[in-house]
Amino acid sequence: MRVYLLSAMIFFSSVFCFAQNEKKVLVFTKNGEGYVHDNIAASIVGIQQLGKQNNFKVEVSDDPAVFTEDNLKQYDVLVFSNTNNKVFDKDEQKLAFVRYIEAGGGFVGIHSACATERDWPWFWKVVGGKFIRHAPFQEFTIKIIDPTHRSTSFFETDWTREDECYYVNEINPDIHVLLAADLTTVEDNGKGEYPGNTFGSTFPLAWYHEFDGGRQWFTALGHSIEDYSDPLFLKHLRGGILWAMENGKPDFSNAKSTSIK
Repeated sequence: MRVYLLSAMIFFSSVFCFAQNEKKVLVFTKNGEGYVHDNIAASIVGIQQLGKQNNFKVEVSDDPAVFTEDNLKQYDVLVFSNTNNKVFDKDEQKLAFVRYIEAGGGFVGIHSACATERDWPWFWKVVGGKFIRHAPFQEFTIKIIDPTHRSTSFFETDWTREDECYYVNEINPDIHVLLAADLTTVEDNGKGEYPGNTFGSTFPLAWYHEFDGGRQWFTALGHSIEDYSDPLFLKHLRGGILWAMENGKPDFSNAKSTSIK
């Protein structure tokens, strides 16, 4: 009997430890009033496939009620996939997100995530910038600024692809740029007004940083449904998610905020 009890204890302990250590990603897809991308369903399928290939579990929600400490503590990374405009209903949800970042949680933003919560300066800092506008959808060249990061290390040359060249302002000065649009290849009548010569002949499109305790990775790419079955784009996204989850589960004992920043 003692042998059976000991075996059972070891089994359930192993199951508990596995559950505690299991990598989990929450894909958040909420959109407020305004434009909603038609790529969201495809992005979910693409990220779920990455989860199967890289041993992390993917859960999906468009309900901001999931933003509570009790719920967020299980996730290694929050992926804001093509979120847009206002996505939180209550200040309590915003505070839970603030404290998740302070607790060391990982954040990944895709495409219009930079156009989310446009009236919340702290959120802009988390993403790394605030959306202004984009050039028309077209083929253009993307320069590999940092070929050493796991989300870009597989590129052997500049990347030519069709997408929207996003422009942001309120850029967090601590971002480390990974990819940048070659503006000499972008047709855009408003380019002279902004970005002008802000970054010379390039403009950042993807970056990473560590801000307010957490890890953040963002790519402005990913407008089309087809992107989420494109091997190169999925490698790019995979690298960002895996980098963002390197802190592990959030430790809310490190979260200090009691109000929204």
